[in-house]
Amino acid sequence: MEPKKLMHFYFDLPDELIARYPMEERDECRLMVIHKKTGEIEHKIFKNIIDYFDEGDVMIINNTKVIPARLIAIKERTGAQIEVILLRELNEDLKLWDVTVEPARKIRIGNKLYFGDNGELVAEVVDNTTSRGRTIRFLTEMPHDKFLTLLKSLGELAVPVLLDRSTEPIDNEYFQTVYAKVEGSVLPPFAGLHFTELLMKRMKVHGINFSEITEHIGLGDLRKIDVQNLSKHKLDAEEFIIDEEACQIVNEAKKNQKKICAVGNSVMKAIESSHYIDGYLMPAHRWTSVFIYPPYDFHVANALLTNFNLPYSVALMSAATFAGYDLLMSAYELAVKEKYRFYVYGDAMLIID
Repeated sequence: MEPKKLMHFYFDLPDELIARYPMEERDECRLMVIHKKTGEIEHKIFKNIIDYFDEGDVMIINNTKVIPARLIAIKERTGAQIEVILLRELNEDLKLWDVTVEPARKIRIGNKLYFGDNGELVAEVVDNTTSRGRTIRFLTEMPHDKFLTLLKSLGELAVPVLLDRSTEPIDNEYFQTVYAKVEGSVLPPFAGLHFTELLMKRMKVHGINFSEITEHIGLGDLRKIDVQNLSKHKLDAEEFIIDEEACQIVNEAKKNQKKICAVGNSVMKAIESSHYIDGYLMPAHRWTSVFIYPPYDFHVANALLTNFNLPYSVALMSAATFAGYDLLMSAYELAVKEKYRFYVYGDAMLIID
């Protein structure tokens, strides 16, 4: 296959098809099912996903939990409002964090930022990492657990800018999967937002197994790609954890030639970063910056659940690689025609053999 360029991942997406709010019932969203081998496309409801999996099949899910990562700071002297998004804690003792800041042009090394109505927390900028990225050090001696509690109380969920609205109370429930456990993400795994506890119980009764891994999702996948040659684009690294139990569930299914479905691009990145030569999953706790775009050979999963993603997006490229570029892009053309809902709160797509 000839390498694809950025321009190959454009499609015309009307603004009204971007879902700015979640559906009241998560599993009542639409589900497009793509059969890779035949090219057949079906239109279903998400709760119908159970019909495509049998006893012994596995769904690999990302149990990361979104933190209230967006904070508003006041810059010393000028009093300018600065949006700060927490990306990751670098050092617990020093209270060092990687963050993004907006507007970035106003924030330089040595600046102090005040958080809270009464300046309950103060941070100093200690490094520039990217054009919008900074490393900051919170200037407090309080115990780590108390510090984190205060930090969370000052923040809100970082709902993507493209939703063209601020964070609202509804997001506190829906901007999180029902199986979220391990705190650390800025964004939720979009494809996992459609599951309900009842649907998962029904799937387990049906004999479908769930393998839980953790990958903390930052903002890297949303960052604009500004090179045509995709090999020149570097994704931000994300921390992931795959334990022995997760591997046992997946590898048993692989041994029995069952379906193994990666629920979202974060899961696909993690499992493609930790496997043996024969495609069996390997335990790991490290960072990944794997970027999946055509051509690419997949090793672990033989099914993918994803959302309808934006033009030029990393998740679109990953899905097109898995489904086959021509089939996926024609499915997106059909999705626009059929008025499927796109982006974080949008509809779902299942790609299977």
